[in-house]
Amino acid sequence: MEINISRLQNGLLTLAKIGVRPDGGISRLALTDEDKLARDLVSGWMREAGLTISIDEMGNIFARREGASPHVPPVLMGSHLDTVVAGGKFDGALGVMGALEVVKTLNENRIVTIHPVEIVIFTNEEGARYQPAMMASGVLVGDIPLQVAYRTEDRSGKSFQAELTRIGYQGQLKCGPRPIKA
Repeated sequence: MEINISRLQNGLLTLAKIGVRPDGGISRLALTDEDKLARDLVSGWMREAGLTISIDEMGNIFARREGASPHVPPVLMGSHLDTVVAGGKFDGALGVMGALEVVKTLNENRIVTIHPVEIVIFTNEEGARYQPAMMASGVLVGDIPLQVAYRTEDRSGKSFQAELTRIGYQGQLKCGPRPIKA
């Protein structure tokens, strides 16, 4: 069984068009309009792959593929879609798109996993707009209090929570420690 490398490359290059700069870098700072466009695009691809999407209070996106035992903890794969000011095409995006390609390959080969598989897209992993980096994953594991993250402001005084709400990615799923297989 092999992944479809052409499909993976095409997805990465399509995603890389969002936030492209004249110098060739990519700029998709967390919770900007470009970040929203990337999230919308990839979430659409995840739905097309038959995944169920849920979003937590920090905007982390979880795309679930059920396993044979739906009540056991999921295996998580993924990364982030936000970038630094002049980031590369693959940082973060490869982790998300690679995970999606694995799921598509499992689907095409009718492989049933024991554990559910969830692709996660973390919010503000780079920390280029809101500090610290890895903020939403920090809230997920219990290292950063939710309200502290929400009150964090960027250089122009826009709060994390206000921008999360503005782009429509403040979900209802509680963000905090939860059972994970791997």
